[in-house]
Amino acid sequence: AADALRLLRGQDAGRAALVLGGAPREEPPGALDVPGARWAAELVSGPEVLLPALRRLLRGVVVVGALRDAVELVAERPELTAVTAEGDLLGAHFAQGGSAGAPSLLEVRASVDEATAELAELDGRCEALAGDRERARERRRECAARVEELGARRSAADRERSQVAGRLGRLGGQARAAQGEAERAAAAVAKAEEALARAREEAEVLAERLAVAEEQPGEEEPDTSVRDRLAADGANARQTEMEARLQVRTHEERVKGLAGRADSLDRAARAEREARARAERRRARLRHEREVASAVASGARQLLAHVEVSLARAEEEREAARSAKAGRERELAAERDRGRQLKEELDKLTDSVHRGEVLGAEKRLRIEQLETRSLEELGVEPAVLVREYGPDQPVPPSPPAEGEELPEDPGHPRNRPVPFVRAEQEKRLQAAERAYRQLGKVNPLALEEFAALEERHRFLSEQLEDLKKTRADLLQVVREVDERVEQVFTEAYRDTAREFEGVFSRLFPGGEGRLVLTDPENMLTTGVDVEARPPGKKVKRLSLLSGGERSLTAVALLVSIFKARPSPFYVMDEVEAALDDTNLQRLIGIMRELQESSQLIVITHQKRTMEVADALYGVSMQGDGVSKVISQRLR
Repeated sequence: AADALRLLRGQDAGRAALVLGGAPREEPPGALDVPGARWAAELVSGPEVLLPALRRLLRGVVVVGALRDAVELVAERPELTAVTAEGDLLGAHFAQGGSAGAPSLLEVRASVDEATAELAELDGRCEALAGDRERARERRRECAARVEELGARRSAADRERSQVAGRLGRLGGQARAAQGEAERAAAAVAKAEEALARAREEAEVLAERLAVAEEQPGEEEPDTSVRDRLAADGANARQTEMEARLQVRTHEERVKGLAGRADSLDRAARAEREARARAERRRARLRHEREVASAVASGARQLLAHVEVSLARAEEEREAARSAKAGRERELAAERDRGRQLKEELDKLTDSVHRGEVLGAEKRLRIEQLETRSLEELGVEPAVLVREYGPDQPVPPSPPAEGEELPEDPGHPRNRPVPFVRAEQEKRLQAAERAYRQLGKVNPLALEEFAALEERHRFLSEQLEDLKKTRADLLQVVREVDERVEQVFTEAYRDTAREFEGVFSRLFPGGEGRLVLTDPENMLTTGVDVEARPPGKKVKRLSLLSGGERSLTAVALLVSIFKARPSPFYVMDEVEAALDDTNLQRLIGIMRELQESSQLIVITHQKRTMEVADALYGVSMQGDGVSKVISQRLR
């Protein structure tokens, strides 16, 4: 650039054209119409090895005599660049003036100012381009993350679609299985209805036969075996009818459950199809977003390439300006070193002044402390202390040591004051301090500690009295609770014992049963024994009874408790499992009495117990291993 400026400001125009000819161009065909115009390559001479390169650089550059000729040439031939003898450079899209004289100081200063301003502008542009580059990189990273996210979402959508397809297949298989189960249940219902019809026909035939038998005159006693057989057939027919009804009801509930399950499977299949359609729409949307993201990433890459090119150009311009800045920075560093040295000298002077002020302040503070100490400890003004006990005053004689006898003569040197000698008085002070330390420490807080301990003792005494009173109150509450428990237990025992005797006599006609206390004198710790004597036996211990008798005795005890202290409902779990028909009939009679005032929930396998129930609830396991509750209201 410097060589081009020198050539344009008064040197050979051909050399200027050589430097500033611009990018290589192909030489246009045809002759030049402007008078005096010549190709710049014809005016350059030099070594043969360099001439081809020079001619290539000067293609399209024409040297003319005046600026007017250059304007005419460029207007007629826009692809050419014209250079005048004065150094003016003119092209189709640019123009630059020349000067035949040397540059003045003002021009140099103006050039320097322009270069400084241009440098600042280039610095700003560099910062702006750096910010643009960072934003472009950030945008590029965002686009890359977006592309990755879209790819992940696409993969998730594909997995979800495969899962939906699998679920649709499973649901279709479950629907077909449910359809087959429904068909099997319908066949079972038809079979049960046929069995019920046959049982009804048999019952009608048996009823007709019974009516005919009753209408015939009985001259002699009928055969009991025939009657028993007919009664057994009737009972079997009733049992068959009940089982058929239960089976029909069970199959109806199963058919309803299968129908509901088929509906739920249909709804689930529809929901899966809708989910699959949503997944397809989502996949299309993700595909569109991926294309948009790809286009944005491509644009970002192009923008980043332009930004990098601009940044490279700005870096070159910045390097040119940085060399000029280095000189000024060296001058500034020298001035800063000189200012730092001056500042160090000023700091030293300031530190010396501060040290003197601090030392004086410490001396003044020491004097004030001594004056305050003389007033607080000795009660003497500082002026009086200096006047009476200063170093110019004689020191009175010290008191006699242990075992020492003072002379009786007042004029003896031992009894007379001595002049002040600092070393001797310091020794005397040290001896006095040692004697003071030998006296031991005195606790000035002994009275306060005694008062605190006395207050603590009084507080603990009050707390002890409160604890004793609380203990007495608690013992009284315990006695009241024991009395109440004893009263409630006695009443409950008496009522239960009375009811037990009645219930036991009903369950065991001709037998005797009662409740006996192990320790009647102490109702809080006594136990209860059950004495049971069934009819025809002399034993009273439960361990000597049979299983059915023990079970019936336990039921009698429970029923007596129920009657002594009624409850809204009772739950019994197979209490009649070990009973025979006779004892079962007696227990059913007591259940009917309890049924009038309370609700009974009985778990049983006995059909006679089911006959007295108001409602039946059965648990059935289906083919898929799932349990289901079947209900039937009888009344």
